[in-house]
Amino acid sequence: MKKPNIGISAENRQAIADQLSKILADEFVLYSKTLNFHWNIEGPDFHSVHVYLETLYEEQQDVVDTVAEKIRMIGHYVPATLEKYSQLTHLTEKTKGKNDSQSIFAELLEDHESIIIFLREEIKPIADKWQADGISDYLTGLMEQHEKTAWMLRSHLK
Repeated sequence: MKKPNIGISAENRQAIADQLSKILADEFVLYSKTLNFHWNIEGPDFHSVHVYLETLYEEQQDVVDTVAEKIRMIGHYVPATLEKYSQLTHLTEKTKGKNDSQSIFAELLEDHESIIIFLREEIKPIADKWQADGISDYLTGLMEQHEKTAWMLRSHLK
């Protein structure tokens, strides 16, 4: 594959790809976990939560695809195995085993907040240290998307 000539050095593109790969792993684990909860929700609010979780995993699927595309855009291949994701992620795919909405939303909230923290830490270095303002802007938007979802999950738990 011809390397991109986009004003970002090969060394910086590698560093960015490494960080995006961690983000991709987190996003994929969150997608998988949300899908699991969608399939296994139980309780008196089953229907509304089932529908909401479908919305969340569909949004998450789009995020996974977009992060993968960012990695390709800077000239790197995308890690795409469960084994690699388990090595790169900050999250755990394990659940606490409760299938009611309160438990599910609490677990998803923890994961969204963990991703928010990691994204917040990456935005400035990607822009300043590695000269990738566009990717930094994308991560800011992604962080805001996670913040909105976290707010909604938190509101349900109150």
